[in-house]
Amino acid sequence: MIRSPRARLLMAAASAAALALTAACGSSDSNSSASGGETVTIGYSAWPGWFPWQVAEQQGMFEKNGVKVELKWFDSYTESLNALATGNIDANSQTLNDTLASVSGGAKQTVVLVNDNSTGNDQIIAAEGIDTVAGLKGKKVAAEQGTVDHYLLLLALEQAGLSASDVQFTPLATDAAAAAFVAGKVDAVGVFAPFTTTALGRKGSKAVATSADFPGAIPDHLVFSSEFVEDRPDDVQSIVKTWFDTVEWVEANKEPANRIMAEKAGVSVADYRSYDGGTRIFSLAENVDAFRSGSTPANLDFQAAKIAEFLVGAGLVDEEPPMDGLLDGRFIEELSP
Repeated sequence: MIRSPRARLLMAAASAAALALTAACGSSDSNSSASGGETVTIGYSAWPGWFPWQVAEQQGMFEKNGVKVELKWFDSYTESLNALATGNIDANSQTLNDTLASVSGGAKQTVVLVNDNSTGNDQIIAAEGIDTVAGLKGKKVAAEQGTVDHYLLLLALEQAGLSASDVQFTPLATDAAAAAFVAGKVDAVGVFAPFTTTALGRKGSKAVATSADFPGAIPDHLVFSSEFVEDRPDDVQSIVKTWFDTVEWVEANKEPANRIMAEKAGVSVADYRSYDGGTRIFSLAENVDAFRSGSTPANLDFQAAKIAEFLVGAGLVDEEPPMDGLLDGRFIEELSP
């Protein structure tokens, strides 16, 4: 079965990490904070739902909650996934899709917080003259293979009565995909904000499908290594609390918060404001509902099952990942009134 290069890399990385842990069993010689050090390392990359972490750092929110955190920025989102899978960071900001792909490869990871749902900031953007998803038939379409925008593309094609074989798929990293589209090398591209801004710089381009068309399909999370969650639950609790304290500060101080986040995103404040409608930051109450078991798109266990089915069907993994230990809502429940 053919698997994406990213998925293969994640699986190899997870296997290597597992071997390393086995070899080091009983040893305390480790640089990982999960081994007993004080600092927690959290990875994040360019997505509007994750830029509040930058606000948390600048406003001293972690320190106020008694936890020492080092934020690690990744220019490449895929590199952040690999860093968590190999134990080079303790936690990462990543999608449910990519978490499931890592778990399928053998990584032990646990979702502790829903940052947001994508409600339009993931987009399939087409060149002038292509007005619908059906118009992509036979066209060159770029996206980062195996990631959520590839997932969005396949969802959109299916809705339009097409399949993956009906387009000429060009796998590229997200920033490279946006650049290739602007340069006219491909006819359409699947990207997330802020790379949507880059792609829409091509004259006459437009979004023919967005994550708003598929409610709940792309949730974004804070994901820890399962070992860290088991060993240091108090630190996890402090970080989850920090997130909600930060969201509250952002709501009360929108202009300075937007300046901080726009600067990190490398876009203007006006461009950053335009992302507001495309990302819905989850409240505490929405997090509580998401972690509870259910049979609707609002429930994470339901979405995880649907995404696992997609990963297998698209040939990105050989078998559905195990769900045991994947979703841990106790840190959310602890904060719930």
